[in-house]
Amino acid sequence: MGRVLALLAALLIGIAALPASAQAPYPNRPIRVVIPFGPGGFADITMRLIGQKLAERSGQQVVIENRPSAGGIVAAAAVTSAQPDGYTLFVLSSGIALSKSLLKTMPFDPQTAFASVSTMALFDLLLLAKADSPINTIKDALELARSDPSKFNVGTINPGSTQNVTAELLRSTTSIPFSIVPHRNTAEVLTSLLRGDTQIAVESYAALKSPIDGGQIRAVAASGGVRSPMQPNVPTLKEGGIDAVVEGWNSLVAPAGTPADVIATLNGHLRAIIESDDFKKRMLDLGGEPKASTPRELDARLKSDIAMWAAVVQKAGLEPH
Repeated sequence: MGRVLALLAALLIGIAALPASAQAPYPNRPIRVVIPFGPGGFADITMRLIGQKLAERSGQQVVIENRPSAGGIVAAAAVTSAQPDGYTLFVLSSGIALSKSLLKTMPFDPQTAFASVSTMALFDLLLLAKADSPINTIKDALELARSDPSKFNVGTINPGSTQNVTAELLRSTTSIPFSIVPHRNTAEVLTSLLRGDTQIAVESYAALKSPIDGGQIRAVAASGGVRSPMQPNVPTLKEGGIDAVVEGWNSLVAPAGTPADVIATLNGHLRAIIESDDFKKRMLDLGGEPKASTPRELDARLKSDIAMWAAVVQKAGLEPH
């Protein structure tokens, strides 16, 4: 009997020790991804494509949650306050790098609040006008804006987005005091442009592909350093005489403190998805460039962009608000 009791005790001790060394592999429940923009934009489209593939690869549901807010602050706060276990993730964009220079205070430091996973895609932005507008070139837009700045409005999605920041940069580099009108999502940006409430919209080709291809609106300039292969006839801002280049990017991050093995698992999944032929084709069709990275490379990109935008903001004389 004593021997049996000893065996039972040893068995119980062994079972008690199992959770520490034999936990179910990550992920073993649904993953939530918070996007700081409304549905329909480039970040949203990219993440939904990746989310679908991630669900297939991991065997777990990936839930996308859109939480648009100025500077992405509300959405980011929902992630930074979550458990660092890999089940709450955040889409971090290039707009966050500029927000650090444009906002007097931020409730989090983008360089320390998150554990980087990988970049997802790079993209340029387009300056868009209604098809029947007299604006055919960036020169036309600037002449119209200078003639009466009080009646010239530029539509973007929420403040702190790369789109909104591009409009800020355009206003500062041209010294034209036009109004920038932020909207909750891309659908609202399109509606205001078609209705005539705004004269120019700043958005990605992916987000407004249908009305662009359908001829409702047209691109008059692109924000990248070179012309996009998807819009080869659209000149860059620099070609239009504006000394500004904006090359946006989106990435996936987790709360700081997320275990390294979880980050490695996520990075492996994202690399496989982003480097797959079907995802590459889909991104290129949408005017974006699929781009995976290591966590360290994403850290370096964020740090570099923060420094670059700080210099641009200072040169442009933009006041943090």
